[in-house]
Amino acid sequence: GADLRRDGLNAMLMSAIAILIYIAFRFSARYAPGAVIALIHDVLVTSAVLVFANRLGLLVPFDLQVLAALLAIVGYSLNDTIIIYDRIRENLELHPSVPLESVLNLSVNQTMSRTILTAGTTLLAVLALLIFGGAVIFPFSFTMLIGIVVGTYSSVFIAAPILLFLEQRYGGPKPNPATRGAAKVRVKGARA
Repeated sequence: GADLRRDGLNAMLMSAIAILIYIAFRFSARYAPGAVIALIHDVLVTSAVLVFANRLGLLVPFDLQVLAALLAIVGYSLNDTIIIYDRIRENLELHPSVPLESVLNLSVNQTMSRTILTAGTTLLAVLALLIFGGAVIFPFSFTMLIGIVVGTYSSVFIAAPILLFLEQRYGGPKPNPATRGAAKVRVKGARA
């Protein structure tokens, strides 16, 4: 148990560092903290739900299956976050004079249908594993079910807002209050 816990924490720490480096290289360093915080959130919330389920008598042991599911959740959630971040980067290049808050809103709205469809189809596959997989694969599929739901909302409601918070708090020049909110992005089919 202690070896599994230590190895699991080491794997999570190494993956967080690798993710920071990857996102800083692929996008910029300002995107990386939001992605890592969202991933830490995903792992912690999923683990908390597993602990709560064990207290209710569901008895999901923390073994290699659960650890594999947590690492798969990290990859799944990171993929969603990168899709949103990529759209943010594209929209920032297309609309450099638009406030960041409007660009984030537009980007999340543009990727929302893709996020929902991806999460929905993945949830169907995991539900099939949960229902028909039997007791052997139950810990993995139950953990994945929780993680997909948590990872989907964290990409939208945690990663992007943390990017906005960090930019407003520590970012570039402050916007002029006289022109604040004057520029709005209007794209056909998306609300700004």
